[in-house]
Amino acid sequence: MSHRPPSGLAAVSAALLAMSRHLEVRDVLKTIVASARELLDAEYAALGVPDDDGGFAQFVVDGVSDEQWKAIGPLPRQHGILAAMLHGGKTERLADVRKDPRFEGWPSAHPDMSDFLGLPVRDGDETIGALFLANKRCPKPEGVCGFDAEDEELLSILAQHAAIALTNARLYERSRELTIAEERSRLAHELHDAVSQKLFSLRLTAQAAAALVDRDPVRAKGELQQVAALAAEAVDELRAAVVELRPAALDEDGLVATLRTQVQVLDRAHTARVTFGSTGVRALPAAQEEALLRVTQEALHNALRHADADHVDVTLARRDGATVLRITDDGRGFEPTATRRAGRHLGLVSMRDRASGVGGRLTVESEPGKGTTIEMEIPGG
Repeated sequence: MSHRPPSGLAAVSAALLAMSRHLEVRDVLKTIVASARELLDAEYAALGVPDDDGGFAQFVVDGVSDEQWKAIGPLPRQHGILAAMLHGGKTERLADVRKDPRFEGWPSAHPDMSDFLGLPVRDGDETIGALFLANKRCPKPEGVCGFDAEDEELLSILAQHAAIALTNARLYERSRELTIAEERSRLAHELHDAVSQKLFSLRLTAQAAAALVDRDPVRAKGELQQVAALAAEAVDELRAAVVELRPAALDEDGLVATLRTQVQVLDRAHTARVTFGSTGVRALPAAQEEALLRVTQEALHNALRHADADHVDVTLARRDGATVLRITDDGRGFEPTATRRAGRHLGLVSMRDRASGVGGRLTVESEPGKGTTIEMEIPGG
């Protein structure tokens, strides 16, 4: 007779739903670890993401209080059983982790652990983490592992979702750093069109698995396998959407250098000629520089994607005590009197909001067949 809590597979469903709900990597990891501990009814659970220096970039635990965690001290190194999972690439199911020859001890404040189940979290051929549980909460004879083959299989399924969730969250975090408007727009479009359908199917399948667990566990397990396949397809789509995306360089390089670099990239990527010039501009507060950058991105995207422009020119200059950004294209243009509909389509509303949010103003000049000029002026610089 199974000792697994009836609500166990519902925890898997919750973890899968959280994958599409949480965007922060650490929030996703916490959800996976808590779900793993509930699913397999263990006293402790943890998930470690390795760094490149023999330690862990992130290490999330469940079942250990904040006070215990502080008393334990620094994050563990990649040694002993953890190293075996990360570098050996196989599941470890032990009756008593303390008696394993690879065991190297733990800090005095560390909770005592006996039976152990752990396995690597893999993204293709790459091991991106280690997920493990300890102290199965069930009656068991001395020296016998409370975790069984069914536990191992279910944790393996959850580890697949841990890989997907971690990759998904990293991609979302990376998408927030995008600075090239054409690429940012493409990502949003492809995320919506290519992934939303799969995530919707994944959610329904996970809910079906949770509903079936009590009356038909075999079918529930089949539904979970389908979830794994759907989620793998979704993460493939996400990867394709962020190929060669470039991170923001505003903090490191400043506004002028960042704009120049992005314009050069877009000039190479498009048949249209894209140019940039700057005169006498000094450093501005971070909020103003970010607003100028985002308006430039939106305007460039419009010119290159919607206006069919042959030439787009970006200038940043100092004028009468203000900084003036000007983006001019020779594209199809539009009728200014119809800007309510066109404005939302072209992002003009958000551009105006960005300008006013930093004390500036945005003007738009356009005429059908005669191109568009967008000018943003802010005090200072």
